Amino acid sequence: MPVPVPRPRAIPAVEGGQAQAASLPGAQTAQTAQGPSARAKAQNDTLTLLVIEDDPAGSPIVPEMLDSAGRPIRLRTARNLTEAERLLTDDVHCILLDLALPAPGRATEEDDELAVLRHVLQLAPRHAVLALTASGDAERGAEAVRVGAQDYLFREELDGRLLSRAIRYAVERKRSDTAERRLTESKLRAQENARLERGLLPTPLLDGSSLRFAARYRPGRSRALLGGDFYDTVRTPDGTVHAMIGDVCGHGPDEAALGVELRIAWRALTLAGLCGDELLSTLQQVLEHERDNDEIFATLCTVDIAPDGRRAGLCLAGHPAPLIARPNRPAELLPYDNNGPALGLLPGARWPRMQVELGPVWSLMLYTDGLIEGRVGQDGERLGQDGMVELVRRRLAEGLMGEELLRATVNEVRDLNGGELADDVAVVLLDRAP
Repeated sequence: MPVPVPRPRAIPAVEGGQAQAASLPGAQTAQTAQGPSARAKAQNDTLTLLVIEDDPAGSPIVPEMLDSAGRPIRLRTARNLTEAERLLTDDVHCILLDLALPAPGRATEEDDELAVLRHVLQLAPRHAVLALTASGDAERGAEAVRVGAQDYLFREELDGRLLSRAIRYAVERKRSDTAERRLTESKLRAQENARLERGLLPTPLLDGSSLRFAARYRPGRSRALLGGDFYDTVRTPDGTVHAMIGDVCGHGPDEAALGVELRIAWRALTLAGLCGDELLSTLQQVLEHERDNDEIFATLCTVDIAPDGRRAGLCLAGHPAPLIARPNRPAELLPYDNNGPALGLLPGARWPRMQVELGPVWSLMLYTDGLIEGRVGQDGERLGQDGMVELVRRRLAEGLMGEELLRATVNEVRDLNGGELADDVAVVLLDRAP
């Protein structure tokens, strides 16, 4: 029957021959008067050193030590690595390791002089480690630092002041190294996430089309490249150009992932020949299957432009109507009388397809509600569709087109809002030149 292993406990410094002041009369009474919370805080603020040395009881290698606040540094001692593992609890701040200690499972030290250090570093990856070696073995101490120790000390030169300072230095250096490593890992994850999000943004498939394409995308999430808004544009073999823009309610990472799924599904269904009500009904099935709860919905606007570029079919699923600009006519919204419900709201819903005349020369702008829900004026009113139309008209009168038009429009909306917009913003512009 295995012998039960006792739970690790903090060995007071007095047990190692240290901090005799703890046994002064009245010390226990004063500690009790502080209450349990004060005692716990005092314990957390006090440094604890674990000494791993072949015969610490018979060799006083560790003198009395005080921390920077004048408190005794608590001491635990272990004769071997087995004892050290039992005493190595979370309240230990630093380990003082004698490099002359035999390594586990090795008859001699000739195989690897720092095997015991490597074992301790694996055993205590979050703890600071000080290597202890002979004064004539500085090279071995320096190698210990290269392997992972925070510093090395000479056994013959130990005194309380030197060791106390080395412990504090080692603990702070370990904290600094850990923070730097976590920061590096965080940066690497952020770079990986950025590459992933950038790869999920659409690349228009317009080979063979005379239409010009431009887009602006600004996620509402801080330090993100992707939000709940999504868009795409493809040209099918018959010459029809299909454009889409949509918005999943919310703008967190889950909504962004769902938006990507809907965009990819739309592209696949469009290239397979679906459009109008049939396509939106299938997208609703995708949404219902992939969403986390029944309250998630998505608005959508799809436009399929005929090969001659003069006509288009328009479907709206709870989404704002596109804006069209034509020569010698003010920019205006396309009809939205037959706007159907957003995807995911009504099972078995239908989305009628409207036929609209575009003309020989035009600019068609699709957008999400993030562009029209920004605040304007002192009263905090929304910009709205009418405000957006007037804004675009002014920019068109200035001669802006394509990317410049979208950039100026989004920047002005942000300025009117008095800062960054809270919601995701996506804008797509298709132009048919003379």
